[in-house]
Amino acid sequence: MITLPMPRTPPSTPPKSRLKVEARRFWQRVSEGMEINQLWSQFAKDARSSYHLYSAGLAERAEGRGFHRWWAVAKALFWAIIEKLSPARRVLLLLALILLFFPAGSCTYAGKAGNVSFELHLQIWGGLLLFVVLLLELADRVVMKRDLEIAKDIQAWLLPGAPLQIPGYQIAYATRPANTVAGDYYDVILRPGPASSDDRVLFVVADVAGKSIPAAMLMATFQASLRTLSSSRTSLAEMITGLNHYACSNSQGGVRFTTAFLAELDPATGDLAYVNAGHNAPILRRGSGVVERLEAGGIPMGILENASYQVDTKRLAGGDYLVIFTDGVVEAMNAKGEEYGEAELVRLVDRQAAAAPAELLRGLLQELDAFVGNTPQHDDVTCLLLKRA
Repeated sequence: MITLPMPRTPPSTPPKSRLKVEARRFWQRVSEGMEINQLWSQFAKDARSSYHLYSAGLAERAEGRGFHRWWAVAKALFWAIIEKLSPARRVLLLLALILLFFPAGSCTYAGKAGNVSFELHLQIWGGLLLFVVLLLELADRVVMKRDLEIAKDIQAWLLPGAPLQIPGYQIAYATRPANTVAGDYYDVILRPGPASSDDRVLFVVADVAGKSIPAAMLMATFQASLRTLSSSRTSLAEMITGLNHYACSNSQGGVRFTTAFLAELDPATGDLAYVNAGHNAPILRRGSGVVERLEAGGIPMGILENASYQVDTKRLAGGDYLVIFTDGVVEAMNAKGEEYGEAELVRLVDRQAAAAPAELLRGLLQELDAFVGNTPQHDDVTCLLLKRA
């Protein structure tokens, strides 16, 4: 007769241990695994961003001195907050605030069965109304976030993927939107010629005036126009003229202008024809250490339909570095209100002139992160690097 061992009953978890596990699991879900210092850093960044949003224009509205000035600032801040709500939510918020500061009291009802007394805790109803306003605002935020994520995916699809492989050259690029979607655009487009020796490569970095959704929509229009023009056998001068016509038709009278830098490379010779439409002048660092700025061009696109643009040419030699960037790079600001600056960017390129573009770009982004810290940034950061071996 074979005797089977009895199955072991697993020891039950003590209630206190189970409570700790559940509490830890709850905290992990709430914090998404972030440490306390990371949560505080995120809160500080959000707080600064919200402060800039609500405090815009307060200094202009504040008049007088002492108590009168502080009263004017408080009143302006109150209206800055409440005007961002819909009228119905404003009424709910005001009612909630009134109830929160209403003192608790008791009420006596005289009936046939005698007097009935009950207490009124209006603060509870005020808190519930505040919670209702929060839920309504949260629902709007969730819907908007979902739409922005879709827009972000579409925008990422419009930007180039892996860098184009050009024998004898190295390319790297990256962008960081200040918001979910960006108004910056970059692209590297191969323009095939009749023979492989006639192939040209188009480099583009553009910055649409404005932020978020409006700028992203204009960026998509610019991308479609650029792709259409680059697919035909147009010269760089004809291309920038055509892009300016497109931009003028969508610029709302010059309000939504676009700065851009376009360069067409002949890989065989290293000749680089370029035009700068009001953009930050790219840095061309020669292998010898000499720094040149590519400034030839004209005004931003979308301002004047009949604007003329000058096309200039440079020749890239071995070891030459071309750094194309948007103003979000050099105007990145730290907590002291100091900008990163073009001089610091030039020094970084000098220090890492022997590095590959991907390595230099990684170093630039790390240096920007260390410089700005938790300070909210109000402009997109985009950089495109080209190096001839």
